[in-house]
Amino acid sequence: MNSRMELQLKHALQIVGLAGVLALLAPLGFVLSAQAQETHVSREGGTWGQEITGSLAAVRNLRIKVDMGSVVVHGSQQQGISYVVHTHFGNSSEQDARRQFEQYKITAYVKGDTAWVVGDWQGGRRPRHFSGEFNITVPREMALVKLETDGGNVETTGVAGRVEAGSGGGSMHLDDIGGGVYAETGGGSIDVGTVNGDLGLHTGGGPIEVHRANGKVIAETGGGSVEIQSCGQGAVVETGGSNITVRHCNGKVKVSTGGGSVDLSDIGGPADIETGGGSIKLSSAKGHVHAETGGGGIELLGVPSARAETGAGGITVKLVNTGGERHDSDLETGAGDITVYLASDVAVNVRASVDMGNGHHITSDFPDIRIGSEGDKWGPKTLTAEGKLNGGGPALKVHTSTGDICFKRASH
Repeated sequence: MNSRMELQLKHALQIVGLAGVLALLAPLGFVLSAQAQETHVSREGGTWGQEITGSLAAVRNLRIKVDMGSVVVHGSQQQGISYVVHTHFGNSSEQDARRQFEQYKITAYVKGDTAWVVGDWQGGRRPRHFSGEFNITVPREMALVKLETDGGNVETTGVAGRVEAGSGGGSMHLDDIGGGVYAETGGGSIDVGTVNGDLGLHTGGGPIEVHRANGKVIAETGGGSVEIQSCGQGAVVETGGSNITVRHCNGKVKVSTGGGSVDLSDIGGPADIETGGGSIKLSSAKGHVHAETGGGGIELLGVPSARAETGAGGITVKLVNTGGERHDSDLETGAGDITVYLASDVAVNVRASVDMGNGHHITSDFPDIRIGSEGDKWGPKTLTAEGKLNGGGPALKVHTSTGDICFKRASH
């Protein structure tokens, strides 16, 4: 600071006092430190504990960046920001514990429209028996809460704005969030309650569970299961090898797993489903469905059209008229039976075949589907079926290398 600014500050101090000067500096980006921060060290069973408490003025944004420890952020009706930082150190002398606590510097301040809470490990290698918890209470109407911890768990609830959370490997719980959420952890689980905005969830290997998201959901895990109870604007889900469950979702759903099963219930748009080897089950969808598995069975009920393919497994599909755009359907398995249920108002052009028909059959509830065969009873036989239902429409191709094919009337 040059001599002219020093004279201006000195003059301002004489006129309005220190508090007034800090208030004048805040809009210019100067840092305001935490007010009334207190530290207390005490014995806690077999360990030593340190508690740091403090408060900050209410601002639009909160940033939390800590080298280690769990982080809990809770929104409330209070006006300002308050925090309690609890650190623990293993069984040792009080003097040794205090030295360790001093290595983990906790600072809190306001800069512009952002409050900061920072935990900075300033020693060398972190001791094994050192841990910390950051509990922060904020005004519910905050626009943004952004937090990062190198390894601890994260919990954020009761915030009207957006939440961005990152952890090196801890579990995450987020609920009652008014804006969007982006959450990423190196390997822990992610559990989401109610979120009004879009969701972006990423974990290196833990499970993901979403109860209610009113926006779009993107959920990715290296190997854990994914379960979505309700999403409002579509979902993209990917896991390296476990199961995927979606109970209800408006809009398009795209799911992929390296080898687990997929269970989808009420889908308000098209669905794209892929698994390396598990089963696929879908209760209903408003749009075209693409389902592919390396070896499991496929069951698609209440869909307007479908492309279903499995390397070795049965296929069951129920086609219904949803009133939307109509597409061709293609059902194919390398080894397994295919059963197609057709609603009374579905119009399609049917073409079906069984490559190795010996010992197998094509059956139909519909007189308009003509069934035939090629080859004699002593040699290889190919079974075929063709016909138009309700005057014809999009193609319905059904093919199995070895298995039965059956066309049935769908009951309501």
